[in-house]
Amino acid sequence: MSVQQRRKYDPELKKNAVLLTAEPGRSVRKVAENIGISSELIYRWRRQMRDRGEMVFPGHGKMALAEEQKRIRELEKKLHDTEME
Repeated sequence: MSVQQRRKYDPELKKNAVLLTAEPGRSVRKVAENIGISSELIYRWRRQMRDRGEMVFPGHGKMALAEEQKRIRELEKKLHDTEME
C-alpha cells in the first residue's frame, strides 16, 4: 500500500487560480485542467477567499489573523508569562 503525500500549493497560485475562474469564458474545470489540479480544490479556494477575504492562505499551517487578533494573542501570552513568574 502506498501513502500519497499531500501536495502544497503556493498562496499566489491559489489566488491566481481563483481569479482566473472569475474571468469571462473561463470555467473552473478548464482552469483546473490547465494547472493540473482537481476542480474541487479551486472550489474550496474560492470558498476560502469569499469567507476570509484578505487573510486567506497565510501558509505554513499558520492561522490567518487580523492585526487586532495578533495583538490580543501577544498580550495574552505576556499576561500568561507574567502570571507564571
